[in-house]
Amino acid sequence: MAIDVREIAAKVEKERAILDALRQEIRKVLVGQEYLLERLLLALLTNNHVLIEGVPGLAKTLSVTTLARTIQASFRRIQFTPDLLPADLIGTLIYNPRTGEFTTKKGPIFANIVLADEINRAPAKVQSALLEAMQERQVTIGEHSYALEEPFMVLATQNPIEQEGTYPLPEAQVDRFMLKLRVTYPTKAEEHQILKRMARSSPGIDVQPVITPEEILRLRRVVDEIYMDDKVEDYIVNVVEATRYPARYKLDIGGLIRYGASPRASIYLALAARAHAFLQGKGYVTPQDVKSVGPDVLRHRVIVSYEAEAEEKTSDDLVQRIFDTVEVP
Repeated sequence: MAIDVREIAAKVEKERAILDALRQEIRKVLVGQEYLLERLLLALLTNNHVLIEGVPGLAKTLSVTTLARTIQASFRRIQFTPDLLPADLIGTLIYNPRTGEFTTKKGPIFANIVLADEINRAPAKVQSALLEAMQERQVTIGEHSYALEEPFMVLATQNPIEQEGTYPLPEAQVDRFMLKLRVTYPTKAEEHQILKRMARSSPGIDVQPVITPEEILRLRRVVDEIYMDDKVEDYIVNVVEATRYPARYKLDIGGLIRYGASPRASIYLALAARAHAFLQGKGYVTPQDVKSVGPDVLRHRVIVSYEAEAEEKTSDDLVQRIFDTVEVP
């Protein structure tokens, strides 16, 4: 069946107007952080989860809460602490002594957008409960499983400093996040604007919901239609394979990588590239779309060796070398 790229592009152009209104509303509150905003929209379009890492005060939580306020959907913020229990997250069974029956009390995970604040401060049992919700999109309480309503997104934050009293996320859980974002400081001009807008006892900036869950699901269907050529698919597979067998691509970084990316990385890289093309107003994916989202998809899936740590090489450094070396179609 022939694919009409122009027809897909026309659909993309028509549907992007909704996202323009969403961006405009979010920018009433958020200054700068264009990278963070675009990646949150990308995750929204691909039905996936995001891990946001950055020092305190960089508007990580503010970005997520503002995004949630612009969507006509339920939102819950969960502050993760060392004494948190799985029941505090997913809910529990409550016994009624009068009737002798148990009733289900659902937890805050039953929301469309869930902000897991400082996720690395929760113990392993809480993290595993969140893992089921993220991967299976369902929660088990007692003997029953409850499906989570779409759209369902977990947007988690963690602090790269002050690691005392934290529980590092296991690789299996980190891998469930489609993107791992590193948020940096604003520019001098942006910080001046932040000061003007927010340096008052009550900023009082009102944000209105401008998009519905139904519209989000419709946008996702358009993203799925965006054309990806076989050569671009081969490029994605080559990039991911280069994280496992770098010597096949004339890369001398084999001793620096302990574990390469799994097939889930290929899937997420293709999904993210399609969403990036959509955000750029295109009906087709280019290798540049893959390069743009590649570091965010791969940085937490390429596990560096002790040798790399000794040489002060990060996964970002290695991923960049892979993209610089692998042949672009």
